[in-house]
Amino acid sequence: MRHQRAFTLVELLIVLAIIGVLASLLLPGLSSAAERARSTACLSNLRQIGVSLRLYLDESQEHFPIMQNRGRNLPIPVGTGILEVLGPKLGNPAILKCPSDRQGWYENTGSSYFWNFLINGQPATALKVMGLSVQENGIAVFSDQADFHAARGPGKGKNHLYADGAIKTTFTVDLDPSRPATP
Repeated sequence: MRHQRAFTLVELLIVLAIIGVLASLLLPGLSSAAERARSTACLSNLRQIGVSLRLYLDESQEHFPIMQNRGRNLPIPVGTGILEVLGPKLGNPAILKCPSDRQGWYENTGSSYFWNFLINGQPATALKVMGLSVQENGIAVFSDQADFHAARGPGKGKNHLYADGAIKTTFTVDLDPSRPATP
């Protein structure tokens, strides 16, 4: 007589439990890696928007365009939206959609990115905000509409394109004095 050794039900349950524990340990790391990849694609989109903006500046005697951000589900005046002004230079309008935009900003406003309308029509070489001169590396021209990349951690939710062409991920600063400070 030959005896075949088989797994018992208890052994199978223990193996499944171990696999379940290992999977639960790996999933947060995998989702974090996926968010880092989406954030990198978002930075690439901002870089392409920056190139399009540079092309616009070259053709407009170094003056920023006059563009308006569209509110959620609200129309904008014809010809003044980001897509209408920079569209011919963008090539693909999908560049205006951040891969981490799960809140529907792109679908509702036409862009996952916010244009800094305070610099509308200003010369790129002499920027002013509220009458104060600003360096090109000190003012964001495009930013994420919302904290799309919050999965990277608290306060790490937004990417910005600066007037000098730099792309930066900055921390969100909460200036509300009623909230307790967090380290």
